[in-house]
Amino acid sequence: MSSFVRQAQNRLNKIDSSPIFQWSVITVIVLSALLIGVKTHDLPLEAVKILGFLDSAITVFFVFELSIRFIAFKDKKTFFKSGWNVFDTIIVIGSLIPAGGSGILLARLLRVFRVLRLVSMVPELRLLINALITAIPRMGYIALLMFVIFYIYAAVGSILFNQINETLWGDVSISMLTLFRVATFEDWTDVMYETMAVHPMSWIYYLTFIFLTAFIFLNMMVGTILEVMGQEHEKFRAEAHGESGEGGEPASRAQIEKLESELQEIKALLKATPQLHDNTARKLDEPR
Repeated sequence: MSSFVRQAQNRLNKIDSSPIFQWSVITVIVLSALLIGVKTHDLPLEAVKILGFLDSAITVFFVFELSIRFIAFKDKKTFFKSGWNVFDTIIVIGSLIPAGGSGILLARLLRVFRVLRLVSMVPELRLLINALITAIPRMGYIALLMFVIFYIYAAVGSILFNQINETLWGDVSISMLTLFRVATFEDWTDVMYETMAVHPMSWIYYLTFIFLTAFIFLNMMVGTILEVMGQEHEKFRAEAHGESGEGGEPASRAQIEKLESELQEIKALLKATPQLHDNTARKLDEPR
């Protein structure tokens, strides 16, 4: 790699990592979100033209920002190994679809998803999303167990309360919808009092179901997410300390580039040292 290309990469790297540029990208993302909301209203023709111009300018800015990030990235082969880089690339390329003709619906949908780029720009939001994605397998097992409980209670409810209200307890599927209403506390007492008029002890059925679903399983879900978030936070801190400089503070890219340049100078000096020793020895061996 030539020195010119290396210098260009270093300059683009400084631009990409600068707080001003980062906040500029976040501001444009927020502006893009506001434009999406404004376009849902009935606007005069001149306002529509202005919004179209702003939308094109935002798209050009996103292409420019992604190009800077890609060029500044040293190992191009590993750029797309990051899921966030792939996500940003898909959103930016999708924004290039003209918002007119047969692809107008797809273009509008992809422009809506541009708001999600805010997640890739803010490390704290990335931490939350990574924690949620990591917690999905564990939450899946909890959801499966909850489905089993729903199914058992729905079968029992359709057997016991079918004659009371066929609209709510006609079969297992309808009974599961009724139990979902009970679990979300949507007028669940009306459902309970209706069955208690025929079966006075049916309150046990509802209270045990609410205790299992609304309290135990909900707390299990929350506990799983908190545990995974703690693990992701520790991983984030470990990565930050691994790239930290003096004082335990994370080293900036400019500091890393400076250290690399100093290392190259030291290597060049070490290569020149043996030649210096050889020249000195030859001078000492020469007869006076």
